[in-house]
Formats: sequence, C-alpha cells, structure tokens
Amino acid sequence: MSTLAESRSVGNIAAKIGGAVYVAWGVLHLVAAWGIHVLAASLPPGIAYGRMEQAAWHLAVFALLAMVLGVSLNWRNDQLGYWINLVVVALVDLGFVLLIVVPGYVPVSAGSLAGPIVYVVAAVFSTIGRLSPDAPRF
Repeated sequence: MSTLAESRSVGNIAAKIGGAVYVAWGVLHLVAAWGIHVLAASLPPGIAYGRMEQAAWHLAVFALLAMVLGVSLNWRNDQLGYWINLVVVALVDLGFVLLIVVPGYVPVSAGSLAGPIVYVVAAVFSTIGRLSPDAPRF
C-alpha cells in the first residue's frame, strides 16, 4: 500500500481521531487541575491544602501525559501509546468516578461525566485504529 493510501486508511484516520480526542481529554483535565488549585488556595495552610495542591499536580501531569502520547504515539497508531493511554486514562477517570461521583460529591450529569465520556470516545477510535488490518504490528 502506498504512503498516501496508508495515511487515508480507516485505521489511520481512526487513530488520529483517537489521538486528538486524548488531547481534548488532557485539556479538560488541565482545566480541572486548575480548578483544584484554585480550590486549594481557599484552604488554610496545612495538610489539606498540600494534598489538594498535590492532587492538582497529579491531575495536570496525567493530562499532559495523555496529550503528549495523543499527539505523538496515538496519532501514529502506535501500540505502546495505545496501551499506555488506554490504561492510565481509564485509571484516572475510574478514581474520579469511584471517589467523587459515586459518593455523590458531584451530581451524575453529562457535565460531571465529561472526562469519562471523552475517554470512551478516544478509546473507541484508538481501538478501531489498532484493530485495523493496516495498523503497525510489533
């Protein structure tokens, strides 16, 4: 298959969409990390303040990781990038759902579940890319 045909294949297009959606997930979570930082600033100095800042830091790091992998490895339909983003982003969103949504700290809505919804879209497109017959194999 020629390079032009490969770049236009369904799998390659799906992988690029998946990578772009992982970037969107990262942007959404950078905004959330900023919100946690702002919330932390309302707390008095102490362990609660420090832990909130740590949570903001961790969320920002995971968001940046998802974005970097999205534009580099997922964009190229890379197997390692696929698995790292698939697992890491799932674990980040699982923690949010189990520790924030399930106890009722935020209401269940499309807005509160935007991160997990965006993740599912990214995972679906990335998986379509990886399952395509023309996906790079290792």
